[in-house]
Amino acid sequence: MADNPSTIFAFAIGIAARNARGEALDCFFPAPVKDPEPAVAQAIRSCFPAGTSTTDGAGASAFAEALAGASGEGVAALTAVCRRLAEADRPLSVVRLDEDGPIASTEEAYLKLHLLSHRLALPNSLNLDGIFASLPNVAWTNRGPVDIAELPEAMVAARLAGEHLEVTGVDKFPRMTNYVVPTGVRIADASRIRLGAYLGEGTTVMHEGFVNFNAGALGPNMIEGRISQGVVVEAHSDLGGGSSTMGTLSGGGGIRITIGSHCLIGANAGTGIPLGDRCTIEAGLYITAGTPVEVIDEHGEVVRTAKARELAGASDLLFIRDGRTGRIQCRTNRRAIELNEALHAHN
Repeated sequence: MADNPSTIFAFAIGIAARNARGEALDCFFPAPVKDPEPAVAQAIRSCFPAGTSTTDGAGASAFAEALAGASGEGVAALTAVCRRLAEADRPLSVVRLDEDGPIASTEEAYLKLHLLSHRLALPNSLNLDGIFASLPNVAWTNRGPVDIAELPEAMVAARLAGEHLEVTGVDKFPRMTNYVVPTGVRIADASRIRLGAYLGEGTTVMHEGFVNFNAGALGPNMIEGRISQGVVVEAHSDLGGGSSTMGTLSGGGGIRITIGSHCLIGANAGTGIPLGDRCTIEAGLYITAGTPVEVIDEHGEVVRTAKARELAGASDLLFIRDGRTGRIQCRTNRRAIELNEALHAHN
């Protein structure tokens, strides 16, 4: 690639936890940047090579000086972080991505997850090829990530020191709030939001709500159900308690599930098809692509029977189950679902 200062896709400098073999277990990037201004990109290129590398406190300090006078979104935060990292007495991790290609390292995977949770990229807009191969499965503890092979010794060492090592999970993805806390959101149970989730301003996630990586709610939203990988919920939509959205990792195939604005997925309901705006699925009803649906006209007459996939993406639809026949019906829903304005005004 030509030495063009405008071609940097994303950059971050931060701190990685490593196992006894020196392999990265995670990486914390306090101030990632995406599509930096030319002056910032030139400073990055002058200080760091492409891909994943390491530096030290002196390197972070020199980079902060190189940023002097540069402007653009995130530059002030990045400069402040580098000045803070100049105090580091351990190696620092650096990732410079000149283009959005497949993921080649653990640090690159963490940078892209940070971009999503920092709201610098929308779900489904990044190349995440290779992310599962690049993320190690680790034990997440009250003392940070621990290599699973090293966990027994860490437990013994903690007990000998009169401490208790609490293992909160064993997974590839950590909880988002240990790395990023977006502004203007409420999260009742932080363990249910994975790093790489996108939570827009004004979003509330209640205790039973769950948001996977590369998925999210654009805000404001009330999330009491599960947002699966790849699913995007647009503004002013409500996922009721125990509701579910089918992601591409859980049987949805190549279909991207989106929930439009002013929609309501009732308690314990769900969808395996995209919904347009102002749609409602009644409580307890799960719609999949092959679900037979009776289409009802404005006179309450059955016009035809269709598979739900034929209605995918349409707006103003109300999905209900006929209480007498048990058949699933679709009616026109002209009334938008209005969320509680007072609730979201105080996020």
